[in-house]
Amino acid sequence: MKTSSRRTLTTHTGSLPRPADLVEALNAKEMGQSYDQKAFAARVQRAISEIVARQCDTGIDVVNDGEHSKVSWMAYARGRLGGLQEIDSPPSFRGATRDSLAFPATYDDLKVMLAARSPAIVAKRTVRPKAYICAGPISYAGEAELQTDIANLKAALSGRAAEEAFITAISPSNLELYYENGYYATDEEYLAALADAMHVEYKAIVDAGFLLQIDDPRMATHYNRSVNASIEDCRKFIALRVEAVNHALRGIPEDRVRFHTCYSVNVAPRVHDFELKHFVDLMLKIRASAYLIEAANPRHEHEWQVWQEVKLPDGKILVPGVVSHCVQLVEHPELVAQRIVRFADVVGRERVIAGTDCGFGTSGVGDEVHPEVAWAKLQSLVEGAKIASRRLWPT
Repeated sequence: MKTSSRRTLTTHTGSLPRPADLVEALNAKEMGQSYDQKAFAARVQRAISEIVARQCDTGIDVVNDGEHSKVSWMAYARGRLGGLQEIDSPPSFRGATRDSLAFPATYDDLKVMLAARSPAIVAKRTVRPKAYICAGPISYAGEAELQTDIANLKAALSGRAAEEAFITAISPSNLELYYENGYYATDEEYLAALADAMHVEYKAIVDAGFLLQIDDPRMATHYNRSVNASIEDCRKFIALRVEAVNHALRGIPEDRVRFHTCYSVNVAPRVHDFELKHFVDLMLKIRASAYLIEAANPRHEHEWQVWQEVKLPDGKILVPGVVSHCVQLVEHPELVAQRIVRFADVVGRERVIAGTDCGFGTSGVGDEVHPEVAWAKLQSLVEGAKIASRRLWPT
């Protein structure tokens, strides 16, 4: 994994805005509707080529496929796992959170705003309120789709000047959340089975020459979702899931792995986010080379101070968000530069890569900022990194 050896490198967390027709095609596939497979494949391939080109043209150094082949960062895995079964009930993970209980009227208004923003897509989603559970032995069955993702990204990178490229993949702990265990005797057995299955995907990504990014928002969001759990309860919960991620990463070189945790795409009060100081030591046990964290939004910008007390292990890289996914204002490049320099002063200039808090445009609906704003933020990220580089490498 490259470091900021001569200047501050830039990247993002994976999900980038998608064209409306691509969103429609991805949702049709997700909902089990009939679609032209050949036309779909061609559209995805073209979208990935275009999104890689736009990242490079914007000046992003470490790029990806924008997750443009996936309906979302998490739902894509359902078609890649054997052992899941559809059930006639709503998803169990969509329960109350500490924030939704504290701000009920705010969350009611957000639901109305979402429905008004994308009524057609919301309507399609509400006609199928079913969930999936683990009903048999978990296995990996996504080799064909994964190889298509790898081939599409390789083709899109041809002739491009990106420093490196990464592919995102969901963590076992988030699969455990979205697909309830109805087969294994214990949580530990289920997690181990999910880790074994995802190991196939993780290893294939690295073997193909790409950086692997593990997406694990549950590390940061479990506290908010578990309304009666104490901090210590959550730490014990996270510790077991860290073991599962590391089991899935066995045999994969740490210097090819990025680990991302965040508080999800959630434009809301977020008063009850789990503070970084409560889990940073557990996060650093993940066998990765780089750690991507939220550091730009008003709820977490102050947490750069954590790194004054917590030592970033030797050989590790920090990728703080220096522009946010949940604030409509576009950060000034000078502010971006100040944020980068702040982290560089604490952990070292070579050990900071400028990133984003979370993804943009995960599924075409929801709370994320408008695509125009997302790209303006990424441009500000690049410009701010140039300013920071001049200060950190003055000669």
